Amino acid sequence: MSSGTQEKYFVIDFDSTFTKVEALDILGEISLQDHPEKEDRLQKIKEVTDLGMEGTMSFRDSLTKRIELLDANKKHLPLLIERLSQLVSKSISRNKTFFQSNPENTFIISNGFKEFIVPVVTDLGIKAENVFANDMVFDLHGNLIDFNRDNPLSSNGGKVKQLSALNLQGNVHMIGDGYTDYEVKEAGVADRFYAYTENIERDPVKKKADHIAPSFDEILYHNNMNGALSYPKNRIKMLLLENVHSHALDKLREDGFNVEEYPAGLDEEELCEKIKDVSVLGIRSKTQVTAKVLANANRLMAIGAFCIGTNQIDLDECLRKGVAVFNAPYSNTRSVVELAIAEIIMLMRGVPDKSAAMHQGKWNKSARGSYEIRGKKLGIIGYGNIGSQLSVLAENMGMNVYYYDMEERLALGNATKCDDIESLLKLSDVISLHIDGRPENGNFFNKRHFDLMKDGAVFINLARGPVVDISALKQAIESGKISGTGVDVFPYEPKSNDETFESELIGLPNTILTPHVGGSTQEAQANIADFVPNQIINYINRGNTANSVNFPNLTLPPLENAHRLIHIHENVPGVIAKINNVFAEHEINVVGQYLKTNEIIGYVITDIDKEYSKELIKALKKIDHTIKFRVLY
Repeated sequence: MSSGTQEKYFVIDFDSTFTKVEALDILGEISLQDHPEKEDRLQKIKEVTDLGMEGTMSFRDSLTKRIELLDANKKHLPLLIERLSQLVSKSISRNKTFFQSNPENTFIISNGFKEFIVPVVTDLGIKAENVFANDMVFDLHGNLIDFNRDNPLSSNGGKVKQLSALNLQGNVHMIGDGYTDYEVKEAGVADRFYAYTENIERDPVKKKADHIAPSFDEILYHNNMNGALSYPKNRIKMLLLENVHSHALDKLREDGFNVEEYPAGLDEEELCEKIKDVSVLGIRSKTQVTAKVLANANRLMAIGAFCIGTNQIDLDECLRKGVAVFNAPYSNTRSVVELAIAEIIMLMRGVPDKSAAMHQGKWNKSARGSYEIRGKKLGIIGYGNIGSQLSVLAENMGMNVYYYDMEERLALGNATKCDDIESLLKLSDVISLHIDGRPENGNFFNKRHFDLMKDGAVFINLARGPVVDISALKQAIESGKISGTGVDVFPYEPKSNDETFESELIGLPNTILTPHVGGSTQEAQANIADFVPNQIINYINRGNTANSVNFPNLTLPPLENAHRLIHIHENVPGVIAKINNVFAEHEINVVGQYLKTNEIIGYVITDIDKEYSKELIKALKKIDHTIKFRVLY
């Protein structure tokens, strides 16, 4: 090996690096399928593998022990190869073009076996003659009984011996997840050791690494080489606040992003400091993303609101900063509706007071002030996703439904539309509020509205805290104007469970107070944790803005054999012409271009079929009125 030339060689381990798994573990699952000791043997195989990878057991002893446990036969190999081909590491698979373009400089050196490695790696463009691995030994019946003990890779330090024998003249980069991969660097036959952590992280191995690589994209980027991605996802930092469901973390991490989680919300000053190196922010309802926060968010590309509402986010300032915002407008609708139905029933029966009395040892069995909901009139203010679904469920339970909405909404079932809010209030036995929290809706529902309600009616607010005048609500309860209320949202809400909740409504009769849990069911949180990450991933990976709250909505075709450039600019005349002039000046052929605008920004995606230069990128960034520019690839 000589480091005096610029030639780069990439030497890649197979198990848990090129593939997501240890191949002999998969072979064990196949060969031991009907074996009475299957589970025990599989566990022992895994333990022995880990001991060998961490360097606490010699490789030869580890391999010998695994062969004894496998009970494998040659007939098991076709199925093993098929399964391994489906378990190639994601970032390895998406960089197939790199392997096809660099067949002379890419090698597989593995302590696994050629019999299954060669068919898998050659399918991605690696030459069979560049694969160095062990050889299986079978008996006359095809049973795997040993390994070729003359092969240098079957012995301790075998990778060092094999790579030394290759005598590669250039910079040699060893890529793997095990101690035997580090040994190559330690012996001086590789210039750099990358601890590959896409599939498994071994702390003893990471400590020995020159560079930790969560993906093959990171390795190519670190070496200034073209890969499937222009910027590794592991360098895109995401911050998720307020106990976002674990499904979201798993989904984003599985796609390769660097995700940090925090259990509570952050106040403005804390978030200003925390957001400086964050590319994607995930929040729920407590965290306020203000203009001041956004002024400190120089790298921010997107915000995911893991809830329905987005009034906690300055959407206009996000637009001006080129930050796309996504939410989950339908994911917790059913959960909110179910809570509304439950609270209507509880309040109509006076359950809160009866329950409180029972806890004090008071037995008050009486039907006084207790009513069925069947036949009662439900007035819904706001007939959007939640209001309309509440309408359907309430009608199915025998209620007569009336609704009012500032927009024209089609009635579902037998619901009746009211032309004005006053008539709705006067006729309804129950009022349920389902409007958004935009600033102009502050104290939307006030003393005048409570005065118009029927005496003894029930009031429900599962919408947004600031939309109700709390003092007026308190007065209506204390005066007996309304017989009960259920409130899930408040003008000020604690940022974490450790903060004390304070409200004028505490201690009032027939009052249900819940800590903003309308959408907090396991089902709803799982739905949100699936939906919002998908929107973020599609935006980061493809440039899609479908379902964005603030950006022009664009659904883009998959990127094939092209480079995708994303340009966000102020919506003024002439910008698209300037963009295309830059392409013309650099002799770039445009194979696809997509433009969508709103009143504030223009969003342009351009696919080109030619390698782009740094000068092209600089020129696009310098165009007047540019807000943000991003190279997708």
